[in-house]
Amino acid sequence: MTPPRTPQIPVVVLAGFLGSGKTTLLNHLLRNRAGTRIGVIVNDFGAIEIDAMTVSGQVGSTVSLGNGCLCCAVDASELDTFLETLTRPSARLDVIVIEASGLAEPQELVRMLLASDNPHILYGGLVEVVDAAEFDATRQRHPELDRHLAVADLVVLNKTDRVGETERERLRATVAELSGPVAVISAEHGRIDPELLFDPALRPDGEEMAGQLSFEDLLRQEECDEHEERDGHADHLHAAYESVDFTADVPMDPRRFMAFLDSRPEGLYRIKGFVDFGAGDRDNSYALHAVGRFLRFAPRPWARGEQRLTQLVMIGAGIDAAALHEGLAACRAEPEPDAPDTERAMWGVLRYVPEPAREGDAEAEAEMQEAAAEA
Repeated sequence: MTPPRTPQIPVVVLAGFLGSGKTTLLNHLLRNRAGTRIGVIVNDFGAIEIDAMTVSGQVGSTVSLGNGCLCCAVDASELDTFLETLTRPSARLDVIVIEASGLAEPQELVRMLLASDNPHILYGGLVEVVDAAEFDATRQRHPELDRHLAVADLVVLNKTDRVGETERERLRATVAELSGPVAVISAEHGRIDPELLFDPALRPDGEEMAGQLSFEDLLRQEECDEHEERDGHADHLHAAYESVDFTADVPMDPRRFMAFLDSRPEGLYRIKGFVDFGAGDRDNSYALHAVGRFLRFAPRPWARGEQRLTQLVMIGAGIDAAALHEGLAACRAEPEPDAPDTERAMWGVLRYVPEPAREGDAEAEAEMQEAAAEA
């Protein structure tokens, strides 16, 4: 009997130098979580102000933020311990955000997460927040910023309201040159759409459904009113990025599909969904989870009577929807008999499938299915 499925929890690393606005962005995520339960790992509780709660704590403490979210103050040596705590079923969290400042170099945190033996977490990307108004000065004080941008999966160019349009375009060009093909999102006061970083929680049991107006509802409405008063219209956060859907009812050619992923266009941040590789593996659909440079597949047995489709959602900034559709359409397999090297054609895909701990291990198999459920 297959063990119950427990979806893996994405872990997002939030980095940025002092004054960049990452704590403001974190508070914005907490205030606009729309029922999503967020676990936060920081160095100091003092800057977390959600629900008008001022918390003063010491390293090694965990507190409830009173809205279904939890906050931990840790140092780098305790990271695994607190991830274990936050991923327990009793915590009922949907996403974990680590504020990297002071814990470790961002790339070291990413390495720790990717090397973690915790089967309940899934890498959710490294988000680097930079201050548009102080970018040049910050770069001069902290030359390592170039290195941080080079390993980021998403860059938030914050405080863009403090620079003119010409300067903003110059900064975007500089950041894009340093960060490569990753998505660059402009923001004011750390306001980005949470759905850019993680999917909203779905609670079919009715938990956290709207009732009386909550404090976070008031905060969200206050932000909208401020935007409307300033700009004359509501500021739609989702306007900063695009979401593109793709569906195909014929299998994908493994080699062509991997070539597409290896040459992902600039600005494409997340890809999630399921892929049908046809003759490459007739028994399984492959859940795909890609964030920035990170890529992972998880095979999932086809259900009896399930329609065999490739279904993908791609999220990014400045992406060309028509080009994405054209590129994916070119990945469709030719309608011909199974080629003799079909098994070898899947090698590129299988490189990104985690190895089960033991052959036939039911728990490891369940974890693979959990990854599929998350994607």
